[in-house]
Amino acid sequence: MDPSLIQTIAVYALPVIFAITLHEAAHGYAARMLGDNTAYVLGRVSMNPMRHIDPIGTIVMPLVLYFVTSGAFMFGYAKPVPVAFGNLRNPRWGSMWVAAAGPASNFVQALLWGVIAVLLAAFHVDEPFFTRMAAAGVSVNLVLGVLNLFPLPPLDGGRVLMALLPVRASLALQKVEPYGVWIVMALIMTNQFTRFWLAPLVNVGYSAVSAILNPLASLFP
Repeated sequence: MDPSLIQTIAVYALPVIFAITLHEAAHGYAARMLGDNTAYVLGRVSMNPMRHIDPIGTIVMPLVLYFVTSGAFMFGYAKPVPVAFGNLRNPRWGSMWVAAAGPASNFVQALLWGVIAVLLAAFHVDEPFFTRMAAAGVSVNLVLGVLNLFPLPPLDGGRVLMALLPVRASLALQKVEPYGVWIVMALIMTNQFTRFWLAPLVNVGYSAVSAILNPLASLFP
């Protein structure tokens, strides 16, 4: 196996595992706070990655796509957290907050990895493995958060949009859900998703992280 590939996997492994685990756990935690214990009872409000990793979607699919496309395209998913939206105290708005909790956790993680990057620089830790991991943590979480905010079900952004739309429009959008993942994959493979959604919003995310961390960085001249 190519040594550079092994190094890349090693650098990205921890950020990806945390990104996926906390994203899914955040959905379950928000659901529990808003009235539905389904995920909690099934052990999905957990920091244990094994409870969230899907062998095919989280491991096999990304690796196969990486090799097939020479690293140009990767896509994957974790096991969805089960939520009984009818159990939420307010199913409409509760479903919105449950959906938003996943991407929100990724943006918080991106910020925390950014803090690690600032502290590594402040204490003159120039070990490439750690600096690359911190950078990977920021990028992985921004990409995962932005990807999931795309306003098409079953992605989180689609569920947020369904809560915001009038009932008839929401029901119409819900009918797209069985095809949503395939539509997104087609948009990704034709580069439209990256060009018009992912890249612009990830750049906004980087700008926001930099703006928030600049005061911290200024403490370490």
